[in-house]
Amino acid sequence: MKRTILAVVVLFAAITSFGQKLPADQIIGTWQCPDYKIEIYKSGDTYSGKLLWSKDMFEADGKTSKKDRRNPDPKLKERLVQGLTHISALTFKDDEYVGGKLYSVQDGNTYSIKGKLNSINDLETRGYKGVPMLGKTFKWKRVQ
Repeated sequence: MKRTILAVVVLFAAITSFGQKLPADQIIGTWQCPDYKIEIYKSGDTYSGKLLWSKDMFEADGKTSKKDRRNPDPKLKERLVQGLTHISALTFKDDEYVGGKLYSVQDGNTYSIKGKLNSINDLETRGYKGVPMLGKTFKWKRVQ
C-alpha cells in the first residue's frame, strides 16, 4: 500500500513538472539555429533580439560585416548587419510570445513573429506575413 501511494506521488510530481509554465524572462539569452545566432533581451515590457551571426552575414573575407543594402529605408542601407535589431516588440501572453516583428536582412522585409519556449533550452519561433500557417518555423537551442 505504501509503495502504491509513493508511486502515485512520484508519478504526479513527474507529470506536473513537465507541465510547469516557464516565466516570461526565460527567453532572455543567446539562441542559435543552423542559420542564425541571436541575443534576446528585454526592452521595457517587450522582448527584442539582436543578430549576432548568420550564415551570410560577412563579406568574402569572412570578417567584414555586410551592410543592410536591401533595407527599404535609404538612410539604413549603410548600417552593418551584425548587431542590428532582428526581432522587436515580442510580448508574453498566455505562455507564448506574440505580436513581434522580424526584420529580414535577406530581403529587407518585416514579418510578424511569434514564439514559444518548449523548455528552458528550446525555443520555437514562426515568422510570417498575414497568417502564421504560411510562415516559416525556426527551432532554436540556448547557447550556454
